[in-house]
Parts: sequence; structure tokens; C-alpha cells
Amino acid sequence: FEKLHKSLQRPTGKKSHCCSDCGKGLHMRIHTGEKPYRCDQCGKSFTISSCLTIHQRTHTGEKPYSCTQCEKSFTTSKLKIHLRNHTGEKPYCCSDCGKHFSRSDSLKLHQRIHTGDKSHCCSNCGKCCKSSSELIIHLRNHTGEKPYCCSDCGKCFSRSDSLKVHLRIHTGGKSHCCSECGKRFNSSVDLKMHQRIHTGEKPFGCDHCGNSFTQQSNLKSHQRIHTGEKPYGCDQCGNFTTVQIVGKAFQHQTL
Repeated sequence: FEKLHKSLQRPTGKKSHCCSDCGKGLHMRIHTGEKPYRCDQCGKSFTISSCLTIHQRTHTGEKPYSCTQCEKSFTTSKLKIHLRNHTGEKPYCCSDCGKHFSRSDSLKLHQRIHTGDKSHCCSNCGKCCKSSSELIIHLRNHTGEKPYCCSDCGKCFSRSDSLKVHLRIHTGGKSHCCSECGKRFNSSVDLKMHQRIHTGEKPFGCDHCGNSFTQQSNLKSHQRIHTGEKPYGCDQCGNFTTVQIVGKAFQHQTL
């Protein structure tokens, strides 16, 4: 909202036309709901032309902002945030524990640890998530929904990032190579996890017993031993398990 206010102010800073509702200049569309800038591809409308320009890149695939450190490109000015992955800059600090973050939204999610905010809870198993988007993804474990489908083979996924990794099977893109053994990977994340085999690094430690793990997902599964949480249920017998078992391993045998 504040960004929209600023973008609609005159470059000179003068405010000769003020809003009668809140005193801000040149932004009546916020109050009237007027959205005169319409996308001719999907029909979505916007209050200001710059938002339409950014949106249209989702259709054209244009990514004008390129990183000089790696090959990644972006549709918006999120390049500044991305560069922090290379520089290590973390300007957002938690006032409670001093932990730093590269993104403001990451700090907001973290602060819920201190406030105890668990407003996004699953009605099926009681698990609480940090955000509504995380809850939506979690609910797919219960519903089986997989909205992201591969156009090449038809395989579907519950998460968009899982589909992106899968697509590399068809494109043959394994550009990330391990300097120790030569094994190649689809993403830098997969390579980083693999390299822990060589370095012995186990950055994810359990607060209860001190055991450490190479992957955060393994730590989460392990912690259920202490919490007793069993989030994965069988729709045939009603039993719950601590780990997600897929395929024939979780099918009941019929006599």
C-alpha cells in the first residue's frame, strides 16, 4: 500500500491534488477500486501501468534483471534480494534473539516463534504452519492434490518447485557438478546436500537429543520421535505414521 502511494506521487514531491479520504496525493483508485490497466492475455487488471508491465512478463517470459554472479534472471527488481545470496548480506534482524535474515518476509515468519502465532493450523492432523501458503501445500498431503503437471510426461506434483526439478529430466539439465566425485545434479541445492557426504557436515541438530542430520527433512522426521506427532494418515485403516510412505509400500494387501 505504501509503495503504491509513493508511485502515484508527483516526482517533484508537490501534492497539489490531495485525497479527501486520507490526504495522500493522486491515488483515488485505491479508494474507488478503479483498475484501468488491463492485461490483454488473461484479463487481469491493475491500478497503475507499471504493475501491468511487470505482470505481462509472466506471459512473455521476459526477465530483464540478470545476476552478474550466476545465470539467474528475474521479472522484477527482486534481483537486489537475490544478490544477498552471494554477498551474505542479512539486513533484517530479530529484536528478540538477534538472528539476521536477507528478506523481510523471512523475518516476519521467524518472529512467530517468539510470539507463538500459530494461526494456520491443519484441521486434519492439527499441524500448524507459519503461513497460509505453507498450510495449503501441507493440506495436499491429506487431499492428494497435485496441481502442477509436467507437459512432457503428465506426471503431477503438489509443489511448483518439485515440478521445476522434474522438468530437468526431460531437458537433461544437470549443470551442477561435484568437484570431489564428479557426480552431477539438477540444482545447486541438491549439489550442496550431496557435498555433505564428503565434508561430513550435519548442520541440522536436534534440540532434544543432540543428533545431527545432513538434511532438514530428516531432522523433522526424527523430531517426531520426541513429539509423538504422526501427520500421515491411511484413508483405509485410519492409522497414522511419523513419515510419509508413498506407493505400494502403504497399500493394504487384500486377501
